[in-house]
Amino acid sequence: MPITKEHLEFHVPDMGSGWHTPAGYPAGIEQKILAGALDEANKRGHRTRLLRFQPGEFTTAPFVHDYWEEVWLVSGDLIVGNDAEGRGGEAFTKAAYACRPPGAYHGPFKSETGCVLLEIHYYDETPQ
Repeated sequence: MPITKEHLEFHVPDMGSGWHTPAGYPAGIEQKILAGALDEANKRGHRTRLLRFQPGEFTTAPFVHDYWEEVWLVSGDLIVGNDAEGRGGEAFTKAAYACRPPGAYHGPFKSETGCVLLEIHYYDETPQ
């Protein structure tokens, strides 16, 4: 199945609007879709998004999903593997990258100073 993302030439996205909190995330973590769409119900599609954490925000449990995910830490700090109260974990700053196959548990996550992540999500759409 072909990738169906819109054709976008270089431009400066409006960073002041279009942000919203994804389902299951605390209010201080927001996403902005840059391109594409991910249809989780039908397990297809591709999405590129920015995910930003406000300073001090954290998730409390690991995540797992059925699509591929690639993540680049664009700015700020990200702590990986904190506990449910936001303590502990391994801290990363700029130039950190992750590539996760479907079914990989990851997180929880926290940011002390706030951060922006570039995330690419996609399903394996090869014919079965």
